[in-house]
Parts: sequence; C-alpha cells; structure tokens
Amino acid sequence: MIPCSVYIVTLNCGAWLQDTLESVRDFSEVIILDSGSTDDTYAIAQSFPNTWISHQDWQGYAGQKSLALAQCKNDWVLNLDGDEVLSPELKAEIERTIQANQIDALITPINDVFLGVPNSKHTKKHAKVRFFRKSKGQYDLENKVHENVIVDGQSVKAEGDIYHYGESSIFVKVEKNNQYSDLKAAEKFQKGKKPSLLKLSLVMPVTFLKSYFIRRSCFNGWRGFVNSMINAFYAFLKEAKLFEQHQNAAKKKQGKS
Repeated sequence: MIPCSVYIVTLNCGAWLQDTLESVRDFSEVIILDSGSTDDTYAIAQSFPNTWISHQDWQGYAGQKSLALAQCKNDWVLNLDGDEVLSPELKAEIERTIQANQIDALITPINDVFLGVPNSKHTKKHAKVRFFRKSKGQYDLENKVHENVIVDGQSVKAEGDIYHYGESSIFVKVEKNNQYSDLKAAEKFQKGKKPSLLKLSLVMPVTFLKSYFIRRSCFNGWRGFVNSMINAFYAFLKEAKLFEQHQNAAKKKQGKS
C-alpha cells in the first residue's frame, strides 16, 4: 500500500465515486467527509476496504477540506474531489516523491473533461497543490470557493494529471458557476473590494481571450469555444454580483437610518 492518506469531500457524487476510489485503491487510507448525500455515495464508499466515510454538516469548501485533512493519519496526503480520478502517471509520481522524500508538494494539473472529452494536449491546464506533506500544508479559511492549499516548503510541478469529470453538461457547468459566483462576490464584499464599472465592462471579453487563446482552449474545437464563453460569463457574474452586494448593503443602511 502507498503510505499516503487520500481525503475527499462529497455530496451526491455517486455518478463518479466508483472510478475515483478505484484510482486510489492502492493508498493506505481514504477519508471521505460527506455533507448529506442521498444517492449511493455511502454504498460505493463502504465497498472499498481502505475507505472510511462519515457525515459532517457543510462548513464551506476550505473548512470542509480542513476537517477532512485533520482526520488523515499519514505524513503524506492527497486531495481529490468526488468527481476526480487520479491518473496512473500521477500515481507513479506520488510514489517516487514519497520514496525520494526531498520536496514537500506537487502542483498538479487538473484536466477538465468537459462534455465527456478531456482537454487537448495543447491546452494549458489549471494546476493546484493536491499532494503534500500534511505538516507543511493548510487551507486559507477565508476563501469561500476555489480553495487552495498553502504550502510552507518546496513545491514542484507534476507531469501527471488529475481528471475532473464533474462538468458533464453545459447545464451543470453553468449551475456551478452561478453558485460559485455568489460565493466569490460575497467573499470580495467581505474583504472590502469595491466594484468597478471599467472591470465590469472589460472582464468578459478579456477572460474569453485568455481562456480561448492564451490557455489554448481553441484546440478543443467547439467545446473549447463554449467553455471559454461560459468562463467569461462566470467572470462577469462575479463582478456584477459584487455591484449587487454593495447595492443591497446601501439599501439596508438606508432602511436603518
């Protein structure tokens, strides 16, 4: 068994969880913190001998993952979402990294499988720290969404991917972006960020150009165009909802005066 703990937070991930857990079958333990699944998430988890699942009321993305991380027993940890699969290439890199014991984390490419097809090899993938020494990593609990592990040590870019299968339809991606933009706007408001009409006007075309050309989503055909348009609208929503947050706060203040 690979001496590494895998931790996962779930909510109705039954559609993908079997493949997720198959990809980490050789890891010494898998900790799942579930926030109220009503599908077959528990049955799937309980069918794997290295997996332990328990309930935790939702604490936000960073908070929930921090609680799952705290349950891990090994010095090395790997975070996956319930709709992600570890590639064999990354699994081998993780084993080599543990054996060499020289660095503290791997920055891992996330290969988004949009509408059932992975990114082109020419597309620039987003990357996050997902594998690290437990003693060297922690979450910023102020981040409401797109949480990142902060590593106090040396991080190296990994070659292998984590495959993300959650964006199975345009409806699902748009629905997630609507939810995430609510959280990001609230986070910006709480941090005292001011809305900008200039940014509101430019953020959508700039984000599209960045996604389609700079990150080379253009190599994904029509799916790349659609994905880039949705990404651009997500960026617009975050700014528009920040305006909305300030407007609602002003109305509330006026109502009290």
